[in-house]
Amino acid sequence: MPIREQDLSKPEFEYRESRSLALAWGAARNLLALGLIIAVWYGLVFYVSWSRGTEFPSPVQCAGRLLALLQGGKLYGYTLGQHFISSFLRRWLLGYALAVVCGVLVGLLVGVSRPCRDVVMPLAYMVQLIPGLAWIPIALLLFGIGNTATVFMIFVTALAPIIINTSGGIQGVPGIYLRAARMMGASWPRVFFQVMLPASLPSVVNGLRIGFANGWRVLIAAEMVVGIGLGLGYAIIQARWSLDFEAAFVCIAVICIVGLLFEKVVFAALERRVTRRMRDE
Repeated sequence: MPIREQDLSKPEFEYRESRSLALAWGAARNLLALGLIIAVWYGLVFYVSWSRGTEFPSPVQCAGRLLALLQGGKLYGYTLGQHFISSFLRRWLLGYALAVVCGVLVGLLVGVSRPCRDVVMPLAYMVQLIPGLAWIPIALLLFGIGNTATVFMIFVTALAPIIINTSGGIQGVPGIYLRAARMMGASWPRVFFQVMLPASLPSVVNGLRIGFANGWRVLIAAEMVVGIGLGLGYAIIQARWSLDFEAAFVCIAVICIVGLLFEKVVFAALERRVTRRMRDE
């Protein structure tokens, strides 16, 4: 009988972790991290109470305040949902969306054009070095106090890392990919859209992630200074003056939860999709 040749491209045995086991292990890690945070928090409660004789809001107190606010309680004249919507939709989302569109387009142009790269990249590196709070006087002079100043600060702090990472992804495409595409007769637009752009996607995603973090941080700081009476940052600064530390901790918790959701749901899923597509190709 003829011996059938073995397909060496596929392993004979392949270990695959069950989905239920992976979910259980992930949940256990998350619970462990949450337990560590709560333990450290209670440690701070006891330390501040013992060393300074001052009450430090506990996790139970903050959770109760958060529940009350979610049920419609007012925080400085507005509900927690109104503060969140004002921060997230009216300010951050607009500023970040503008930064994504402009940053990706400029980054792609800089990545394929050496003259543009020589002009734009030094400016992008310079802007990236400027702290978010340093843009406050410029925003005030340009736009005054209001939403436009906050949107400008989010845009300018999120823009630079998106440009830098997108440009770096285009420039980091292996030359052998480009030469192989040209040898097969691909036109330059086809090389760009089917070779360079897909190969640069991991770097672009990293730029979007860094831009998100920069914009989300500066949003809260901007609302503390140039806000107009509504938003999570405004609520935190008001809590400082009124010594309502529970309210401040609740707002900080909302900020952290939103950031983690974007990181674990949006960017992690996008990264997995890009990685899977590149592996399959």
